[in-house]
Amino acid sequence: MRVVFDTNVIVAALVAEGLCHEIVETHLPEHTAILADPLWKELVEKLRSKFNLVPEELPLLGLYRRLAEWVQAQPLPKPVCRDADDDWVLAIAVAGRADMIVTADPDLLVLGAHEGVDIVSPRQFLERIHGKA
Repeated sequence: MRVVFDTNVIVAALVAEGLCHEIVETHLPEHTAILADPLWKELVEKLRSKFNLVPEELPLLGLYRRLAEWVQAQPLPKPVCRDADDDWVLAIAVAGRADMIVTADPDLLVLGAHEGVDIVSPRQFLERIHGKA
């Protein structure tokens, strides 16, 4: 499955044990993570500014970066999300031909899908890959 993991999922995976950590550590290698510069830059900035973490010192982040398929995304032709910053997540998913976006962001989750890409919570992602949805 081709998946865009929103910044909030990766941050949660790196700073706490739990659902997001399980997704990244256990299930990331089974799927193709789609990544692009805007998402990577946001992730690195959040880790540094909010958690005072050095991205180069986080093995799980290194794994994510190495395993990801990097794409070039263009801005969406018109705004879609009620938070314009989240349009990049949608653009990356479209550019990467993703099957799914995994996020905890209510501004994305409220959409449900965009151009054939399902938008699900971390719990919904696990339920789907385990055949419970």
